[in-house]
Amino acid sequence: MPRTRPPYPLEFKRQIVELVRAGRSMRELAEEFEPCYETIRNWVRQANRDEGLTNSGFTTQEKEELRKLRRENRQLKLEREILAKAAAWFAREAGSLPRSTSS
Repeated sequence: MPRTRPPYPLEFKRQIVELVRAGRSMRELAEEFEPCYETIRNWVRQANRDEGLTNSGFTTQEKEELRKLRRENRQLKLEREILAKAAAWFAREAGSLPRSTSS
């Protein structure tokens, strides 16, 4: 699903998290500012993970590393598939494999 608005700036997220930690209610902040209650709650949870206050889930750095590794894995699988097809084609051209008969 496409985003309907650009992501919130990092500094804005930090300020909202600090307001929650200073004692402001997430619901109150959701009414005063644009992000909904769930969004603010997610920011606070993620900030707690990033700062080591809780161990339930991945930190932002771990999420980024996982995204990078998944992207790299996808690329490697694609390259392996291309190389396997190229090797089969070259083997057929060299005459070491009989051509497949397809009907």
